[in-house]
Amino acid sequence: MFLENLGIDAADPVRLGRFWDAALGTTALTVEPDIYETRLEIVGDVYLDLCFVRVPEPPASPLRLHLDLRGGDRQLEVAEHLRGLGARDLDIGQGDVSWIVLGDVEGTAFCVMEDRDEYTDTGPLACLPLDSADPQRDGDFWAWLTGWVDAPGSAPRTLRHPSLHGPLLELCEEPEPKRPGAKNPIHLDVRLEAGDDADEVAAGIEERGGRELHPDWGDLPWRIYQDPSGNEFCVLPAAGSTV
Repeated sequence: MFLENLGIDAADPVRLGRFWDAALGTTALTVEPDIYETRLEIVGDVYLDLCFVRVPEPPASPLRLHLDLRGGDRQLEVAEHLRGLGARDLDIGQGDVSWIVLGDVEGTAFCVMEDRDEYTDTGPLACLPLDSADPQRDGDFWAWLTGWVDAPGSAPRTLRHPSLHGPLLELCEEPEPKRPGAKNPIHLDVRLEAGDDADEVAAGIEERGGRELHPDWGDLPWRIYQDPSGNEFCVLPAAGSTV
């Protein structure tokens, strides 16, 4: 298994996807009215896709996963460039902090980060902070699910691709528990590889505190789960197969 996608709810996938293409320097793979998929190349054959999918209503649930962009010593310049693309400054109660909080073209918050040693070789996307009721437990869960390894960071638990390139996955203390029935506007997707057994993976998820969801969304080629803190994620079939 490997972490392949960021799934992002969107009112207008093409508009939002093009904003993030310009923000991150990604390459569009799919451009359709209801889905826009773009690829962030990391190193070698390692990549992370961003998949913007149309939803009936604008996302309203609290963000439990968001994007932190690398600003470094160009933080102010990067933030100004993003404003030129349509981002705007947000006050989400952050107070006096060393990072800059912006909203994308649909108003979803993200951050432009200051220079930190742990952001070496991340590329333009520095980290993915994920709310967790128990960062140590959830770190074990996501390490097993993705194959990512422990890495230095400022969060209670930080994971990274074994190449030590690309964004960090930060398990952060949640400000409040996951609200029942509230779907995360941004979620992670894991891709099975040849030889992975979908039912064995499902059993492993349950053994580690996750659970499978069965929403009435029609016949989908992937399976939907929650991690032990209630964060949704999908397990996608291996290339050329179905889950």
